[in-house]
Amino acid sequence: MNRTLCSFVCALVLSMPAQADTLRLAVAANFTAVLEQLVTAFDPDQQHDISISSASTGVLYTQITRGAPFDVFLAADRVRPERLEAEGLILPGSRATYAIGQLALWQPGNSPQSASDLLPGRLAIANPATAPYGLAAQQVLKANNQWQPEQLVQGTNIAQTYQFVDSGNVAQGFVALSLLLQQGVPEQHWALVPSHMHASIEQQLVRLKRSENNALAARFLQYIQTPEAQELIRQRGYGIADGTD
Repeated sequence: MNRTLCSFVCALVLSMPAQADTLRLAVAANFTAVLEQLVTAFDPDQQHDISISSASTGVLYTQITRGAPFDVFLAADRVRPERLEAEGLILPGSRATYAIGQLALWQPGNSPQSASDLLPGRLAIANPATAPYGLAAQQVLKANNQWQPEQLVQGTNIAQTYQFVDSGNVAQGFVALSLLLQQGVPEQHWALVPSHMHASIEQQLVRLKRSENNALAARFLQYIQTPEAQELIRQRGYGIADGTD
């Protein structure tokens, strides 16, 4: 190769942007919008290839155990992260609580005063078998002696449950407080469920083993622990990781 051609090729290579780092995030449906905001704050110039896959915690857990190529899993409970840890699928020491979920009873055409103030007819909840917010709703209904499976419309995740009520197909539902705040739902149309009525919705994250050499994954998890990120999480309707409101 002559010197002129070599100089041209070298200049062309140097002018090309470096290949972006990649980060594959799997997130429980209730936290998707917040995670998108966190990613934007973390990488405002979009210098990295960061993708987000959203579904119920149970569905994502199953995908991970079957080899789905995620780097970080942000669940809506601690049960699945603990299982992944026991199964040896995560990096040791990576399991941590990043948010505490809050449940609310939402009735767009009414003003519920408490979690037991149900309207006659159908009620939307997320599937208790796969969605932690659905399990919490089930616990609340049973505690209030209002568990009537035949009246339930179950969403595959909490985002779909929200859509059932928002569309008018169901007049009421137990949904994540974060979704109500995100959509600007007037406070008079929902009642916050006291946390003592259900098991804590302790949302944990883990780094999966495939991310062992992924420096971007490590940096992103460090960012989530910063005061800036924790304040954003709190403002979006969650208790922060240290348990305060």
